[in-house]
Amino acid sequence: MRPAFGEDYDFTWRDLGDVGVGRPNLGGEVPVSIYRLAQYTMREAIVRRFGEETARAVLRDAGWIAGREFCRNVLDASLDFPAFVARFQDILKTQKIGILRVEKADLDTMTFTVTVSEDLDCSGLPVYGTTVCDFDEGFIAGIFHVYTGRDFSAVEVDCWATGDRTCRFEVNPDLREE
Repeated sequence: MRPAFGEDYDFTWRDLGDVGVGRPNLGGEVPVSIYRLAQYTMREAIVRRFGEETARAVLRDAGWIAGREFCRNVLDASLDFPAFVARFQDILKTQKIGILRVEKADLDTMTFTVTVSEDLDCSGLPVYGTTVCDFDEGFIAGIFHVYTGRDFSAVEVDCWATGDRTCRFEVNPDLREE
């Protein structure tokens, strides 16, 4: 699902800087717990100030921007679908983001079911009874947007935080009128 701001945002991949130059001794890796500390404290601050639904929407929007930039700069959207998925899987695993699996892919209807195991965002969290991978929903939708040129919504239907051991997302064309 394309965020309310559409494609009008200022972030670009170069805004990440040159980690090799900036961290010559420490490098580019940090523990998952530190990544989660940043993500979940930002989420909490947004919830406290603006409410749960706004926090979920903001994280989805941020994920969409990240997915779009990730696809443009790391993946190859010119590949056919099997090759694109293979590359996507390889990068997520190599970067230790998660283990991607496509459970269903209907290229005629553009509907997909994907899972991410060992998810950077939630694997190992306590069971909260609700899905928490809002950023991932946006990330996946942003990647599919770049790959296909169409808007998508990705909805998490299973999550570690709901008691499942993998995150499962239903990815469908976003049929809203813009």
